[in-house]
Amino acid sequence: MKQSKTISTILTNWIPKVFSFLIALFIVLAVRFMNVNDRVVTLPLEVTLPESYSAVSLVPDTVDVVITGSDSIIYLVEPETIKAYADFSSVSGPGITRVPVTLEYAGDIFTADGLTVSARPSSVRILFEEKL
Repeated sequence: MKQSKTISTILTNWIPKVFSFLIALFIVLAVRFMNVNDRVVTLPLEVTLPESYSAVSLVPDTVDVVITGSDSIIYLVEPETIKAYADFSSVSGPGITRVPVTLEYAGDIFTADGLTVSARPSSVRILFEEKL
């Protein structure tokens, strides 16, 4: 059976061709991910405390928000469009309670351009005791 010229060209020296393809793929991925940077902004943290318990430990009033993405886009994000919340209203007894920090923003703006937004710390803990 006679092979066509195209198949013969592909199969000739296939090891260097595959190796070259993998190197090119690695370079493209490395350049793409080297342009990903972080921007950290400090935002006010809105904390909702329970009515029947009082906070004994310090209640944080700010949280760092990390915006990750391309250098050309992360500085276009206005930090005022992001709101940070910690809701302790469901505390059921005295002691230390930990809740996650919830970020509220227009999600389609961030996901469309490949941006990610996260809070640091991702959760807040407070010590509560019963009100007298």
